[in-house]
Amino acid sequence: MRLPVVVGLDGSMGSLRALDWAAAEAARMRLPLRIVHGSLWEHYEGIRPSFDTGRPAEQILAEHLVASAQERVQRLDAEVEVVAVVQPDDPVNALVQESHGAAMIVLGSRGRGRIAEMLLGSVSLAVAGRSHGPVVVIPKAASAVQSTSGRVVVGIGDAQGPSAAARFAFDQAVSRHGELTAVRAWRCPVNEAMDHPLLSGSPAASHHRDAEEHLEDVLAVLDRTGSGPVITRSVVQGPAHQALIEAASGADMLVVGARRGGGKHWHRLGTVNHAVLHYAPCPVAVVPDTYRD
Repeated sequence: MRLPVVVGLDGSMGSLRALDWAAAEAARMRLPLRIVHGSLWEHYEGIRPSFDTGRPAEQILAEHLVASAQERVQRLDAEVEVVAVVQPDDPVNALVQESHGAAMIVLGSRGRGRIAEMLLGSVSLAVAGRSHGPVVVIPKAASAVQSTSGRVVVGIGDAQGPSAAARFAFDQAVSRHGELTAVRAWRCPVNEAMDHPLLSGSPAASHHRDAEEHLEDVLAVLDRTGSGPVITRSVVQGPAHQALIEAASGADMLVVGARRGGGKHWHRLGTVNHAVLHYAPCPVAVVPDTYRD
């Protein structure tokens, strides 16, 4: 079964960049494209059209948006199988439901209302936090046209084996015939003296060595046959978000994981997620740890 690439549309420039990127991704992967417009975008972002017509304004706006988006995709690539739908629901709920049957959800980084003054829209954050599958957010700085570098960057955390994010990044690198950059960041505990990680026998050297060994263990399981993409290792002392943002320069995609725990705050993203979603120079894929492709 070919799961579609799903893109959320609200008519903003950010969502149009996401639409163009999603169309290129669908063409590259030979997957159908599904354009989804939540009919309550204006209610969610705090804006209502000022014109008055015989039909509800939301209905007119929704019909115009999806028709224009479908035409835009067909002009970009006539071979992409594309459908556009209006879901009578809050956009976050609509897209989270779509994530059950999507290869990925693609979103722009900003909405059209007051939230547009922020670095990242509330819809993108909420969907990335609640989606059942990968969510790719296209930042303003990223090109809507697919990069040709083929390089995918992924953060390797503390889990003993490959995370869902690592597996997704590996598959992305394979499909792009490109390279995987695996980043493992480490920091000394606050009660330990900081020194240079290359000084033999120092606490920093021990932490650096442990990080290298952990990374190798994860990659050995991730690429059991050794026939996968070229893998570049990056073991960095310092904050994980900083290491990832720096490594993502010139990359096709940066991939990070997201924990799905219990309780009422299960959908909250971590600090690393927030940082890379706000400042990464390329598309960011957030993959929940419960995701299984």
